[in-house]
Amino acid sequence: QVEFVESGGGLVQPGGSLRLSCAASGSIFVIYNMGWERQAPGKRRELVATIANDGSTNYLDSVKGRFTISENDVNNTVYLQMNNLQPEDTAVYYCYANIQLKGWGRSNDYWGQGAQVTVSS
Repeated sequence: QVEFVESGGGLVQPGGSLRLSCAASGSIFVIYNMGWERQAPGKRRELVATIANDGSTNYLDSVKGRFTISENDVNNTVYLQMNNLQPEDTAVYYCYANIQLKGWGRSNDYWGQGAQVTVSS
């Protein structure tokens, strides 16, 4: 019903930058919001950033001023620009979207397969 293609993860030194992207496709009627979650080894998954279809954004306190979320409505893609990365940002990053499918009366959350981000010297 919904497929995601995530890209942009990798290994970077502290202070470096990465840009994640995630494209959603399928039988999509409307996307209400998109975002990114992350899960570090041995820790609970946490919400990193969200963007609603009106353009409003929210961020985890620890990434404010370093990460920027944006989207391209035309191709249902969400981006996460990550600057000044630190070792504590190391995690698997999952994109998600709250989507109403064609023919459905309500929306549901869907998640991508995850992209590894490792920050290490």
